[in-house]
Amino acid sequence: MNRLTKEKRMRVVAALVEGNSINSTVRMTGVTKQTILRFIADLGKACAKYQDEKLRNLSCKRIQADEVWSFCHAKDKNLSEDLKGKFGFESVWTWTAIDADSKLMISWLVGERSLPYAIKFMDDVASRLAHRVQLTTDGHKPYLQAVEGAFGSEVDYAVLEKIYASAPQQGATTRYSPAQCCGTRTHTITGNPDSQDVSTSYAERMNLTIRMMNRRFTRLTNAHSKKVENHIHFLNITFMWYNFARINQSIRVTPAMAAGVSDHVWSLEELIALL
Repeated sequence: MNRLTKEKRMRVVAALVEGNSINSTVRMTGVTKQTILRFIADLGKACAKYQDEKLRNLSCKRIQADEVWSFCHAKDKNLSEDLKGKFGFESVWTWTAIDADSKLMISWLVGERSLPYAIKFMDDVASRLAHRVQLTTDGHKPYLQAVEGAFGSEVDYAVLEKIYASAPQQGATTRYSPAQCCGTRTHTITGNPDSQDVSTSYAERMNLTIRMMNRRFTRLTNAHSKKVENHIHFLNITFMWYNFARINQSIRVTPAMAAGVSDHVWSLEELIALL
């Protein structure tokens, strides 16, 4: 690791955050796979530490939360019996919370799509905010208890529930995509949320951004994470790059700059200097 030059490190990060796999990055940079994996682990920890400290006391007004699916090691149906039920060996969900105005990813958590993880995630979201916000989530029921426990009555919280068309009949031609969304229902849970701002569009668009930037989320490939630890490390790098070093096309600055967390666009050299 100490023999990997700064230029090599920059090339590795540039390749990975643009959606390349580990093996393709090996071919592009000449750096060995094991060296890249060790580098991802070290940089991922540094990125997590920096963002945990920096993304505090945020003056956000509108927060949208969602969960994005991926898997590690193998899909549920292909998992051996001795590994079923063990975290990190089947479906893995990434909980995300994005500021609708600055597009800043303020919090994320890798885990199961269950109540304990919902509570842990919402507690972290609440700890990063400076004042009352409007929060929108989808209809996933664990959010109800998690939001109440984290915010109490100090939040304007609404749920956006999507209505899907009936699933295709058995034997009909099916697609990989889910059923078509044919409508939505909104429910005010706490406070007085503005109905015009009840939306999860930015959070759902962020799911696409994650899949484009992070090869481990690409569907129908063998680029999935083999170990959940590496999955988490590279997510930390992905969000560091997204928040601080990648100019958002809609706001023309980085999300961190729009949120007042940073005063400039980070370079790759600055990012790897976190090590």
